[in-house]
Amino acid sequence: MPPYSRPGSPPGTIRDVSYIALFAALTAIGAFIRIPIPVCPFTLQLLFTTLAGLVLGPAKGAAAVTLYVVLGLAGLPVFTAGGGPSYVFQPTFGYLLGFIAGAWIAGLLAGPHYPWTRRRVFAAVYVNLAVVYGFGVFYTYLISSCYLGNDTALWSLFLYAFAVEVPGDVAVCFAAAVLSRRLRRLQVFV
Repeated sequence: MPPYSRPGSPPGTIRDVSYIALFAALTAIGAFIRIPIPVCPFTLQLLFTTLAGLVLGPAKGAAAVTLYVVLGLAGLPVFTAGGGPSYVFQPTFGYLLGFIAGAWIAGLLAGPHYPWTRRRVFAAVYVNLAVVYGFGVFYTYLISSCYLGNDTALWSLFLYAFAVEVPGDVAVCFAAAVLSRRLRRLQVFV
């Protein structure tokens, strides 16, 4: 049985809301565990957003990440560079949007209608990673060229928004897959 579909539990229970709030808080904490590198600092946000999708399922996982983004846009300094509505003009805001979509995708691909095999979970986390980077790199290019007026070369965009980041994030996704399988075996979120 998937970790997020308890028989007989109505949607929106206090337990579900608590898990959504927990993963929103973990994502905020993950934003402050960072290694500064140019353009986009390496953080542990991806770990917690991926885990949210895997252990809570697509809707609740995406809701947890959406709550995190909404809190940041409302002004709480939970993003790596602060918070507030003007954060949408930061080149890295696309990664936050990608976290929402990625959590949904990870939860969907590892979802309740499929057996939770090792292959399925690893595929889910790496498709999640591709979605996050797709949103992030595209948004970085869009903000840099359209809003900031920088003539961004595709090579430098690829280098700083993708190539520098991806090795650490591949390792983070591996950790998320292993950790989610262990949490499932322990039935922590059942």
